[in-house]
Parts: sequence; structure tokens; C-alpha cells
Amino acid sequence: MKFLIIIPAHNEEAHLAFTLDSLQRQTFKDYKVIVVNDGSSDRTPEIIKKYTSQDPRFETIDLQKSGHQPGSKVVSAFKKGLAAQNMNDFEGVCKFDADVILPDNYFQSIEKAFQENPKYGLVGGLLYVEKNGEWVYEGNSNKKHVRGPMKAYRKECFLEIGGLRETLGWDNIDSILLEHLGWKEVVLPELHVKLLKTKGSDYTVKQSDYYGRYFYFLGLNRFLAYISSSKEAVRSRSVPFFFQIIQSYENCRSKHLELKITKEEQEIINKQRWNLLKKKWLKM
Repeated sequence: MKFLIIIPAHNEEAHLAFTLDSLQRQTFKDYKVIVVNDGSSDRTPEIIKKYTSQDPRFETIDLQKSGHQPGSKVVSAFKKGLAAQNMNDFEGVCKFDADVILPDNYFQSIEKAFQENPKYGLVGGLLYVEKNGEWVYEGNSNKKHVRGPMKAYRKECFLEIGGLRETLGWDNIDSILLEHLGWKEVVLPELHVKLLKTKGSDYTVKQSDYYGRYFYFLGLNRFLAYISSSKEAVRSRSVPFFFQIIQSYENCRSKHLELKITKEEQEIINKQRWNLLKKKWLKM
């Protein structure tokens, strides 16, 4: 099984070498790495060149700087890297961030999981961040969800879900669609992936605006968006936060902003969220 690994990178001089070093240390060697330099103004291109000049498995694509929009920017860069490759040469497609450190056996374990389980469509490890000199579980998602910085797809699954969407919420949309199509998303908890940069630290949007836009672009109907907003408000212990999220969501609706999912996919996503909600209510 051969993997195509695509890494979007914008001004990652402080982190990228750690990521690429961890790829070179992999016990599994059958892969190709495309680093998509998204208009970096720091030393990122020099770091990339060090690897492309020494290792034929590493290549790069240079882009003009794009606007920094959560979700869409990184997927746009990923797609440009993907478009330059012949998919027939690979059995696995990976999207990684430029600020992760993989354990040495990461791809060996991922490849084994895919080979032994034909219905596994998306496989990954768990993210860990450094706190007080120790690496601890990030905890921003449940332990059954493969997070955006380290996605590894079986090619057939990736193609069947229509690839990644250039929108906020892309790394949940893929999970919902593949499950609907009969594939499985699997986390291998023994694979600890170190995340060097806190996600969202370089976003300029307010948190309430982020959630409102996220719920809209995920395709949630008004009822589910309001329920989800209330959960975030409870978590933040702030009633005003609820109304701020709703205002952002309704603003998107009033402008009829384009969704990157079809009506059918919206129905699939809303049905999945509703079923999860009912399960939680039944457990109470």
C-alpha cells in the first residue's frame, strides 16, 4: 500500500522540519510527500528545499498567498497538491498539518489497519499537546474522531465521499459522509501524535463568529444549530455567548452564503446529528 501525503504549509519555519523529520524516520517507507508552500514569507521554502534536494520522495508546490479563512484555505492548498498527482499510483491519501510529530511506527500501524480491515476508510491516532513540560491528550474532540491535522484515507473511501470540502467543518463532514456510505472511521489510541501549535491560534475571527459560521457551513438546520449553540454557551458558562453564536449563524443564513455540500448531504448530516442527540437524551 502506497500513501500520498499532502502537507499545506504557510509560514511554518518553526515547526515544519519536525514534521518532515518524523516522516523520514517512519519504519514504513512507501510514501510520497507533497509540501504545498502557501505563499510563505519566512524560511519555510528553504526548509522544504532541504528535504526535496535529498529525498526523492519529497516534492513541493509553490502557491501565491491565499486569504486566511478557517477550513477553506488549508483544503484549497491540499487540493492544489492533490491535482498535481496521479491518483492511480496510490492506495492511501493523507492530509497532514505542518506542525505535527508522528511516532516512528505511524504509517506501519495505519497500513496494517487498512490491510486487515477492508471497511476502514479513515484511520489516525490521537493528538497530544505540551503542557508544563509533558505531552497530554489534547481533548478537543472525542477519541473516536480522527482530527484534521492527521487524516489518512483509503483512496476508494476518499473518492466516494467526493474528497475534502473547502469549508469550515470539512473535518467533520468527511466523517459523517463516509459513515453514511458504510465506511468506518477508526482511531488507533496507541498512536500519539504531537501537535506543536494550538489550533486556531492564528485565526482572527471571534469565537462566537467561528461557531456560528461552523454550524452554518456544516449544513445544520436552525433547530440543530440552536441546540449546538446552547451547548457551547453552557460550556463557556455564558448566556450572551449563545446569542452571539446565533447572530453569526443567522447572518450567514440571511446572506445565503454558498455551502460546499449538496442538499442530500445536508440531510445526511442533519440526520446524523439528530440521531446523536436522541442517543444522549435516552441515556439521561
